Amino acid sequence: MIVGVGVDVMEIRRFAEALERRPRIAERVFTEAEAAYCLGKPFPPQHFAARFAAKEAVGKALGIGMTRWREVEVVRGRGAPQIALHGRYAERGKALGVTKVWVSLAHGQDSAIAMAVAEAG
Repeated sequence: MIVGVGVDVMEIRRFAEALERRPRIAERVFTEAEAAYCLGKPFPPQHFAARFAAKEAVGKALGIGMTRWREVEVVRGRGAPQIALHGRYAERGKALGVTKVWVSLAHGQDSAIAMAVAEAG
């Protein structure tokens, strides 16, 4: 059963400018693993923007928005990215009966988009 759906879009240029103005934003918003993944790519801002959009989309799917950025983590492995919930977001997921959060990320030249679907048992 679907508990919630969220979608978010982020302009890559705008996120690149934010990273340039405030480099510590990467430390405040992303886990070490997320930052390492993005920094290992040829153009990190598009990957940071996609993960930022994913966090926003997950917050919307859970119905609580985003305030604790590092508590929603985009985890890479083989295949599609996965979502790991921590802290308040894990508690909210548990309260809703969420067993999995599905996420899809995409980026083009100008924008990154993410969609999240929270699924219960």
